[in-house]
Amino acid sequence: MSADGSLPAAAETARLRGDLRLVADMIPAGARVLDVGCGDGELLAYLAQHKSVDGRGMELSQTGVNACVRHGLSVIQGDADHDLQEYPSSAFDYVVLSQTLQATHQPKRVLEHLVRIGRRAIVSFPNFGHWRIRLGLLTQGRMPLTPALAHPWHEMPNIHLCTILDLVAICDEIGVTIERSVAHDRSGMPYLLNPRGTLANWLAEQALFLLRRDCR
Repeated sequence: MSADGSLPAAAETARLRGDLRLVADMIPAGARVLDVGCGDGELLAYLAQHKSVDGRGMELSQTGVNACVRHGLSVIQGDADHDLQEYPSSAFDYVVLSQTLQATHQPKRVLEHLVRIGRRAIVSFPNFGHWRIRLGLLTQGRMPLTPALAHPWHEMPNIHLCTILDLVAICDEIGVTIERSVAHDRSGMPYLLNPRGTLANWLAEQALFLLRRDCR
């Protein structure tokens, strides 16, 4: 612990949610960052303290917005499906959408806005192609419950579930380049797997893509 009572950066990084640790590693110091669906501001607070980013957030729930404001974060209430169009192009270096894409009504349009608003976008999502989900559907014939998909089907906030290969395909369709990808388990432990291959789609519980607009 440091003299002011705060935890060292490495210790605080370890406390971040698994996919957020990977996100934080991709963002350089001093970057302009917009975190869409920022929740209680866990990632923004870390980036502001340890990487001196110029951070902004958008969160749908009033509870999340209130938590962020209490921690001194610049966050507005907004909906990714409707409010991203209000942001100017290239306003940020990085736009983050963590574990939220599958809960949007128009994921394709949301992706297009992310890479328009930011020079790069970082998107994380649960992989519905994971072997446990496939096995559960095959053997039980019911929508599976997993740590990443923990709600029963009638209460599930996720309305557009996808696999890693599905997201690769939509990026190709809309002209988005995948600069980097990380297939990982629920704790954020990465696998060295090609996202365009079938093995990542089978083994990874979650995935994280670093995206940019195709300049061709």
